[in-house]
Amino acid sequence: MDLNQRKISDLVGENYLYASVLHYFGIQFYDYSEQTLHQVCQEKGICVEALINGLESAVQTDESEDIALVGYPIDLVIEYLKHAHYLFIKRRLPYITTLVSDLPEKSGQYHSIVKDLKFVFPLFVEDFIYHIHEEEDSLFRYVLLLKNVTNNRYNPSKVYYEMEKYSIQQHAINHDVHDDEMKGIRNITNDYFVEADAPLHIKVVYAELESFEKSLITHARIEDEILFPKALMLEKEVKTLLQLKVRSN
Repeated sequence: MDLNQRKISDLVGENYLYASVLHYFGIQFYDYSEQTLHQVCQEKGICVEALINGLESAVQTDESEDIALVGYPIDLVIEYLKHAHYLFIKRRLPYITTLVSDLPEKSGQYHSIVKDLKFVFPLFVEDFIYHIHEEEDSLFRYVLLLKNVTNNRYNPSKVYYEMEKYSIQQHAINHDVHDDEMKGIRNITNDYFVEADAPLHIKVVYAELESFEKSLITHARIEDEILFPKALMLEKEVKTLLQLKVRSN
């Protein structure tokens, strides 16, 4: 059967990724579960071909594919991480927030879990966004300042002040504290375990939460294994350059 003749609930039940594609087209799957894709597109004035292309692209995209960043200069590594932050804050988290917010209060055996998620997840999002902005405003800004020194574009007094104030090693230690940010949500959902007969909405929420945690693990690994080693070497290089400059004056 063509995708446009399939019921929305059947499509999402077959592949939970479809729910996020529908969301970005302005369709919440749980509001149109019994309608076909064609019917929903007609009702909302959406080009069915464009939506089907989006659904097919989602299946072909593998977000877990590792990206070889080891050979990239540190400023490009930071740009990659900042782009990931943007996608987390502007796309992934708003979508999951909508899913959690719209969970029915009466969800059978998942009633207490739904209640806890509705309370805890917004707090997690608030804390996560704060952490992201803090990282960009402190660590990323500091590393880019060090990079400017190696390009001979810097204010000596400002660099000395920043190096007294910050250290890559301290940032790395603080980063370890945030490494398991989703522990509370994992505990609430029993490690995202869902019964076979659970409501489809619950299944999609759990799948998205687990997928988001996997993205965070990959993100943290890039920072731990690529960003911090490069930053430590850069910081050491800058200290050497500044010491040489002091001796030459």
